Amino acid sequence: MANLPAPAAAEPDRDCPLCPRLAEFRAQARAREPGWHNSPVASFGDASAQLLIVGLAPGLQGANRTGRPFTGDYAGDLLYATLLEYGFAKGVYQARPDDGLKLVDCRISNAVRCVPPQNKPLPVEISTCRQFLATTIATMPKLRAIVLLGRIAHDSTLKALGLRNGAAPFAHGAVYKAGNIKLYDSYHCSRYNTNTRVLTPEMFRDVFAKVRKDLES
Repeated sequence: MANLPAPAAAEPDRDCPLCPRLAEFRAQARAREPGWHNSPVASFGDASAQLLIVGLAPGLQGANRTGRPFTGDYAGDLLYATLLEYGFAKGVYQARPDDGLKLVDCRISNAVRCVPPQNKPLPVEISTCRQFLATTIATMPKLRAIVLLGRIAHDSTLKALGLRNGAAPFAHGAVYKAGNIKLYDSYHCSRYNTNTRVLTPEMFRDVFAKVRKDLES
């Protein structure tokens, strides 16, 4: 019998070498801040969840520091407050991984698992890391909804699902079908987007209100 290739992992190794620029940036961060996480950031939440949220990449002083997606920076303040409001999380968010916050029927991941310089991954890095996103999606048997935070998360998730970007162009508030899964677009909940009013808290809550209503229907 021919040897079958091993299935792709859902998470990269701590010292993942696949993207040399990101590996070098990670090494520099480890030397500068040895007490930080400074490694690929794993998905947060149960694989049996119905909802997956896909962000861009770990923030340098957020998830790259704390080791939990969207934890320790402004984007997490808005995201977790919204998840708590709509019942996708329970507890109290205190911007640290040991705050006891739990996700409820929800999982959070990123299109790129390592922090990129200037928070801008290169196209080749997005493409290289997509194998982990694709496996994350494939190993969520009850998945019904994916919230895509920003264009990069949108485009990479579509490719992971084998869909053409032209068939589902990114637009805040847009909803698309991918088989049994619904895709919900949102502008990224970054400080820049909220400070410039590209995304308001109300706009962000509207996305999750729609997800909650659809999951309960």
